[in-house]
Amino acid sequence: MKNLNSHIKSIFYLLIVLVTVSCDNLDDFTKFDITYDESVTIPATVPIDIPFTISTPEIETNSESTFSINDTSEDLIEDITLSEFRLTLTSPSDEDFSFLETIEIYIAADGLEDTKLAWNTTPIENGTNVMYLETSDEDLKNYIFQDSFYLKIETGIDEVLTEDYDIDIKTVFAVDAKILGI
Repeated sequence: MKNLNSHIKSIFYLLIVLVTVSCDNLDDFTKFDITYDESVTIPATVPIDIPFTISTPEIETNSESTFSINDTSEDLIEDITLSEFRLTLTSPSDEDFSFLETIEIYIAADGLEDTKLAWNTTPIENGTNVMYLETSDEDLKNYIFQDSFYLKIETGIDEVLTEDYDIDIKTVFAVDAKILGI
């Protein structure tokens, strides 16, 4: 009898482990990324040592179709967070990000308050034309649920820009949906 109880307990613990591992594996199937690419230009006439703001054009979210492709829907989304924010200086090709003193990026959409999304407050090294910003861990699903959003870039520069600086922006949002709708 003692052996039987021991075996039953072992099987019970094994089942708990299997269910836990299976739920973790299922959870991985409900996670996916949404990537948006945009460009912005910092004009040559921007004054130094005076903070300024530039906005991107509206970025269409296409969230409904993205959710559908990933076999989920808006009502099943648990949270959406920013996992990557990358800036790439594309022009002038012989320059780098050393002209930036600080940079903060906010996400904005109609009817929602601006939310700080990404930033860099440390000095930028010479020769850097690709920069990964620190990112917020805020839940951003209300912005992605909108038809579109835009980015507000607040920055300060510490040198005179004699030509326009073109920057490509890549954002990667991590989406986590409910497992089997529960």
